[in-house]
Amino acid sequence: MLDWLFEPLSYGFMQRGLAASLMVGVLCAVIGCYVVLRSMAFLGDAMAHAILPGVAVAYLLKGSLFIGALAAALVVALGIGFLSRQGTIKEDTAIGILFAAALSLGIALISSAKTYATDLTHILFGNVLGVSSGDLWLTAGVGLLVLTLIVLFYKELLVISFDPVLAATLRLPAERLRTLMLVLIALTIVVSLQTVGVGLVTAMLVTPAATASLLTRRLPSMMVISAAMGALSAIIGLFLSFHVNIASGAAVVMTATFLFMVAYLLAPHRGVLWRTLRRKGTPD
Repeated sequence: MLDWLFEPLSYGFMQRGLAASLMVGVLCAVIGCYVVLRSMAFLGDAMAHAILPGVAVAYLLKGSLFIGALAAALVVALGIGFLSRQGTIKEDTAIGILFAAALSLGIALISSAKTYATDLTHILFGNVLGVSSGDLWLTAGVGLLVLTLIVLFYKELLVISFDPVLAATLRLPAERLRTLMLVLIALTIVVSLQTVGVGLVTAMLVTPAATASLLTRRLPSMMVISAAMGALSAIIGLFLSFHVNIASGAAVVMTATFLFMVAYLLAPHRGVLWRTLRRKGTPD
């Protein structure tokens, strides 16, 4: 039984896929805590799809898809920050405008490439089993950069996320920190393309963090629990995809969703079952 279970690890592509999935699972889960706490799920989804024109241009020019996606994500992130900076346009409106524009441009470019269908499938749904050693080093480098910046600016990001008034009192550069957050999310989305793809990266940003939010109210412990959920989803999902023969990115996301539903039902104090039992135990 154990030999059958761990058979995938005898293949080099599965070892690389597992390493990439773990790194992306942890990275998405940590930055996802800010996404959940600041109600930025729509932003994550919009930026994930807004990288399509960059990917299409890179493909047509036979360049690096990573560089193309990164350039598009940064343009959209900085554009959102610029349009909503003075408060003339609300952030969600700026997101909607740039999301629609970038997506339309991406579709227009993709439609001009007759042989793009197969490659587009990998971009949309990921291809974790096709991860190379170079992809691993790139993922590790970008992930380390994002996590290092989160550690360095942890207090500042915490203040602007929970208490904008205190941030103004302390004269923190709120707009610059907000732009930094957008850039970190963009980097996370781009580096996750190979593993879960555009269509599913938002789930990995939101679901583990949402699960952790049901289990704790403190941000540090929420990040730790979220990272653990992301890593566990990556491991179980990848093994599930091998043995059941389904798309790896989808398997990882389904596992993360299952863990969320367990927490939603059974989480102490905040789970549905816990609240139902407490109401029944309360005398009329």
